[in-house]
Amino acid sequence: MANFEANASDNAYKQAGVDIAAGNTLVEKIKPAIKKTQRSGSMGGLGGFGALFDLKAAGHFKDPLLVSATDGVGTKLKIAIETGIHDTVGIDLVAMCVNDLIVQGAEPLFFLDYFASGKLDVQTAQAVIEGIAKGCVEAGCALIGGETAEMPSMYEDKHYDLAGFTVGAVERDQLITGETINEGDIVIGLLSSGFHSNGFSLVRKIVENGFSYDQRPPFESEKNTLGEALLEPTRIYVKPILEALKTTHIKGLAHITGGGLLENIPRVLPKGLGVELDTSAWSIPPAMTWLKKEAKLSQHDFALTFNTGLGMAIICDKSDADALCTQLGGSIIGTVIAQNEVKLNNTDSAWS
Repeated sequence: MANFEANASDNAYKQAGVDIAAGNTLVEKIKPAIKKTQRSGSMGGLGGFGALFDLKAAGHFKDPLLVSATDGVGTKLKIAIETGIHDTVGIDLVAMCVNDLIVQGAEPLFFLDYFASGKLDVQTAQAVIEGIAKGCVEAGCALIGGETAEMPSMYEDKHYDLAGFTVGAVERDQLITGETINEGDIVIGLLSSGFHSNGFSLVRKIVENGFSYDQRPPFESEKNTLGEALLEPTRIYVKPILEALKTTHIKGLAHITGGGLLENIPRVLPKGLGVELDTSAWSIPPAMTWLKKEAKLSQHDFALTFNTGLGMAIICDKSDADALCTQLGGSIIGTVIAQNEVKLNNTDSAWS
């Protein structure tokens, strides 16, 4: 039988590896960051059993549909842990969730996070959650609650995991479904900020095979170290797209995540349609060019594993293409075709 000598300052639960006081300290430290995320519809503060949000008070909705999404950051967290850089992965967490909402035209309303570790390090958790709050501000959604779980023996020392949950709303008659997409429609690409939060199991494997996270980036970068460059947070597309939707019609949106161009664009296309893309129409981030060569990836594997420099694809009528490119800083990258495939042209020259 385990021998726990509990007292007021060092109780049995703490001896078992769970420090309730540390969790309470964390809550106090993150309150200022969370306060900055409040928006119309926010109700109450932290500490309740359930988080509240007033959809009616959110403002302009008349006949809304609720849209929800959940996601994580994947093994990109391993780089954050190994480098000690924890202030960007929270932005990634928000981005991966809210970018999934905007593809249906939904405005993110609120966000909840789940932070789990073997032993709670208040400073690390604070940096992560402040990053989450920063992402929420950028996306226009309120951080209204979350869970911090301390689970000894479930995670290695200093390791942690993240999950995010978000809910948004869209007017019923403004829901983007892709159903009206036709042959000849235009595909517009919005640039990514880098790898975003996909493909990092391969990224880490390449780095571990002859590189280090604290060295200078082996490609063109403004960052001081390879670790910093690889942790560039995922771009959040929410506010620019919501603004564009006020004046311009978008038929379909695809968030380019795991599966790349080859799997994500077809998810929004009607049956029997595909796209033909000119890969010379956008530039690949230097980090991806470096990794593609180091990993000796075929063009197909590259397009299936990474976003290849595009974080979002927009499908619209020809008459709306120029306006959307101007509003969103995008470029025309292809067209919709009457074939059930993603055709990539000029890869040998553009992706060499």
